[in-house]
Amino acid sequence: MKLRDHPLMSYRGIRNWPPVWTLATTRKGIVTILTGEVGVLRYVHSNILMSNKCFVAIDFQEETYIGSLIFKDHAFCRQISHLLRDHVGRSIKNIGDLDVSYLL
Repeated sequence: MKLRDHPLMSYRGIRNWPPVWTLATTRKGIVTILTGEVGVLRYVHSNILMSNKCFVAIDFQEETYIGSLIFKDHAFCRQISHLLRDHVGRSIKNIGDLDVSYLL
Protein backbone atom coordinates (compact mmCIF):
# COMPACT_ATOMS: atom_id res chain seq x y z
CA MET A 1 0.00 0.00 0.00
CA LYS A 2 1.34 3.42 -0.97
CA LEU A 3 1.70 6.16 1.64
CA ARG A 4 -0.87 8.35 -0.15
CA ASP A 5 -3.44 5.54 0.05
CA HIS A 6 -2.92 4.46 3.67
CA PRO A 7 -6.23 4.60 5.58
CA LEU A 8 -4.66 6.51 8.50
CA MET A 9 -3.38 9.29 6.21
CA SER A 10 -6.40 11.44 7.06
CA TYR A 11 -7.95 13.54 9.78
CA ARG A 12 -11.70 13.73 10.42
CA GLY A 13 -12.39 12.00 7.13
CA ILE A 14 -10.23 14.33 5.02
CA ARG A 15 -7.12 12.97 3.28
CA ASN A 16 -3.95 14.71 4.47
CA TRP A 17 -1.55 13.64 1.70
CA PRO A 18 -0.30 15.61 0.01
CA PRO A 19 -0.59 18.56 2.35
CA VAL A 20 -1.67 21.97 1.14
CA TRP A 21 1.55 23.90 0.62
CA THR A 22 1.83 27.55 1.72
CA LEU A 23 4.74 29.78 0.71
CA ALA A 24 6.98 30.23 3.76
CA THR A 25 7.42 33.95 3.14
CA THR A 26 4.74 36.29 1.91
CA ARG A 27 5.31 39.29 -0.29
CA LYS A 28 3.07 42.31 0.18
CA GLY A 29 0.46 40.27 2.05
CA ILE A 30 -0.04 37.79 -0.81
CA VAL A 31 -0.36 34.16 0.27
CA THR A 32 0.70 31.57 -2.28
CA ILE A 33 -0.79 28.09 -1.98
CA LEU A 34 0.11 24.95 -3.92
CA THR A 35 -1.60 21.58 -4.06
CA GLY A 36 -0.35 18.23 -5.22
CA GLU A 37 2.72 16.06 -4.92
CA VAL A 38 5.21 18.74 -5.89
CA GLY A 39 8.66 19.71 -4.71
CA VAL A 40 11.41 18.07 -2.72
CA LEU A 41 11.16 17.38 1.01
CA ARG A 42 13.63 19.51 2.98
CA TYR A 43 12.52 19.44 6.62
CA VAL A 44 10.21 17.56 9.00
CA HIS A 45 9.15 18.73 12.48
CA SER A 46 6.95 17.17 15.11
CA ASN A 47 7.10 17.17 18.89
CA ILE A 48 5.62 15.44 21.92
CA LEU A 49 3.35 18.39 22.83
CA MET A 50 1.65 18.30 19.41
CA SER A 51 2.11 14.63 18.70
CA ASN A 52 -0.78 14.44 16.26
CA LYS A 53 0.76 17.08 13.96
CA CYS A 54 3.72 16.93 11.65
CA PHE A 55 5.05 19.99 9.82
CA VAL A 56 6.97 19.58 6.58
CA ALA A 57 8.86 21.94 4.33
CA ILE A 58 9.54 21.52 0.63
CA ASP A 59 11.51 23.35 -2.02
CA PHE A 60 9.61 24.03 -5.24
CA GLN A 61 10.71 26.38 -8.03
CA GLU A 62 13.33 28.05 -5.82
CA GLU A 63 10.83 28.78 -3.02
CA THR A 64 10.18 27.08 0.32
CA TYR A 65 6.67 25.94 1.15
CA ILE A 66 5.27 24.64 4.43
CA GLY A 67 2.58 22.01 4.92
CA SER A 68 1.10 20.18 7.88
CA LEU A 69 -0.17 16.67 8.39
CA ILE A 70 -2.71 16.15 11.17
CA PHE A 71 -3.62 12.68 12.41
CA LYS A 72 -6.14 11.16 14.77
CA ASP A 73 -3.67 8.42 15.71
CA HIS A 74 -0.68 9.82 17.64
CA ALA A 75 1.45 6.68 17.24
CA PHE A 76 0.92 6.72 13.47
CA CYS A 77 1.92 10.40 13.39
CA ARG A 78 5.23 9.51 15.07
CA GLN A 79 5.81 6.68 12.59
CA ILE A 80 5.13 8.95 9.61
CA SER A 81 7.36 11.69 11.05
CA HIS A 82 10.25 9.24 11.35
CA LEU A 83 9.59 7.86 7.87
CA LEU A 84 9.56 11.35 6.35
CA ARG A 85 12.81 12.29 8.12
CA ASP A 86 14.41 9.25 6.50
CA HIS A 87 13.40 10.58 3.07
CA VAL A 88 14.49 14.22 3.24
CA GLY A 89 15.87 15.14 -0.16
CA ARG A 90 13.40 12.99 -2.10
CA SER A 91 10.51 14.25 -4.18
CA ILE A 92 7.06 14.40 -2.57
CA LYS A 93 5.74 12.24 -5.41
CA ASN A 94 8.33 9.53 -4.67
CA ILE A 95 7.47 9.69 -0.97
CA GLY A 96 3.77 9.29 -1.79
CA ASP A 97 4.73 6.16 -3.76
CA LEU A 98 6.49 4.53 -0.77
CA ASP A 99 5.17 1.13 0.24
CA VAL A 100 3.93 1.46 3.83
CA SER A 101 2.05 -1.85 4.03
CA TYR A 102 4.07 -2.65 7.15
CA LEU A 103 2.30 0.23 8.96
CA LEU A 104 -1.15 -1.40 8.77
